[in-house]
Amino acid sequence: MELSEAAAWAGGRCRSYVDPQLGMTIDNGNHLVLSGNQAVQAYLDQIGAGDRLAGPAMAAFDFADVATGARWTLRPSEGPLPWWIFDSARRVPGTRAADYLSLLPLLAPRRGQRLDQILRVKGALWDKLMQPFLLAVLNTEPEAGAADLAAAVLRETLAKGGRAFRPRIAHPSLGAAFVEPALTYLQAHGAAVRLGRRARSLSFDDGRLAGATFSDGDLLVGPDEQAILATPPWIAKELVPDLTVPDEFRGILNGHFKIAPPPGAAAMVGVVGGTAEWVFAFEGRISVTVSGADRLLDIEREALARRLWRGRGQGPRPLDRHAGLADRQGAPRHLRGDAGAGRSPAGRPHALVQPVPGRRLDRHRIARHNRGRAEIGPPGGGPGSRRQARLGLRHVRHPLPARPVGRRRRDRPGGRRPDAAAARRRPLGVRA
Repeated sequence: MELSEAAAWAGGRCRSYVDPQLGMTIDNGNHLVLSGNQAVQAYLDQIGAGDRLAGPAMAAFDFADVATGARWTLRPSEGPLPWWIFDSARRVPGTRAADYLSLLPLLAPRRGQRLDQILRVKGALWDKLMQPFLLAVLNTEPEAGAADLAAAVLRETLAKGGRAFRPRIAHPSLGAAFVEPALTYLQAHGAAVRLGRRARSLSFDDGRLAGATFSDGDLLVGPDEQAILATPPWIAKELVPDLTVPDEFRGILNGHFKIAPPPGAAAMVGVVGGTAEWVFAFEGRISVTVSGADRLLDIEREALARRLWRGRGQGPRPLDRHAGLADRQGAPRHLRGDAGAGRSPAGRPHALVQPVPGRRLDRHRIARHNRGRAEIGPPGGGPGSRRQARLGLRHVRHPLPARPVGRRRRDRPGGRRPDAAAARRRPLGVRA
């Protein structure tokens, strides 16, 4: 067996690295796994890392509403019978048990249907549960998302009850859970792992793969050998010209704040009505995730950091308060420079804005993100004064559906662009 990886590291976007600006190891994105994902668990078990996912013993999701300040915890029943929808303390506030019956058509949609064609995409159930959940699953506006893709996830998780809906996060990091044990497993079984080796072209003989040309030479594939191509869609299209691949993408944005969460903080909080949809508490830092984040990718980094921290870009409610990450006895309203609070040695809170856009960023756009320093907190001196936080950019194209910006499709018959109305009606999603 031989593994060839174009990058200088293994794992692709599922990796961890030491960020020099924050001075700590972070993951390239906040990846949440639900316990119903049997494929992930089987993979971890095979490479000897079955214990590398951390999470609560029971299914529980904390939520906070930025507009009202309300907080609640969603606690599904452990078994497949949804007794929890009859308990107002366990279901979404403002919903009734009958509201959840409206989700039944989602379990068996017709192929090609959009979610807004089979679900009521408004109301408390949609706004406070289904919209943030499906946005995270599909990484696109869920109203326009593909219903069959959403249904596949729902059938394997929430529909099976709390045992399949427990949140799981890689521990202590993505690399330690998914990548390093896999490399150890491959090497123990005689596999050759070759990094920094990109496939330039593939050759075919009568419909089957016959060989591959890499940056350092050619590789022949025998008739009894198999090959797996694991590349982004645009690279796969170059290597296999007749292959049909997704051509619309969305970006994901991650922000990392070097500030220690208070003791007892929830490991994950869903945010309703905020800029960030999910807030994660890690040792020594707070991280946020925005899915379908194309609207934010052109904002200057310092303004973006403030917007992520404050929640909506306005108002006095900072991230640690509206997400429930501060203690209940007078939490600081802003990042402060007091010692021992997870700051840099100089007492400055650091932040890293980590866009993962779904399209190519030109160098001028990257330069706009990278210049300047962020000021988080109110002006003036003393506690809570502005602290300049160095920000960085991490750019990786994300192969999830959306319309690329700045691209004109000229490869269609006659050079005509696709009908805009038809494009809006088409469900977005990644199809296997």
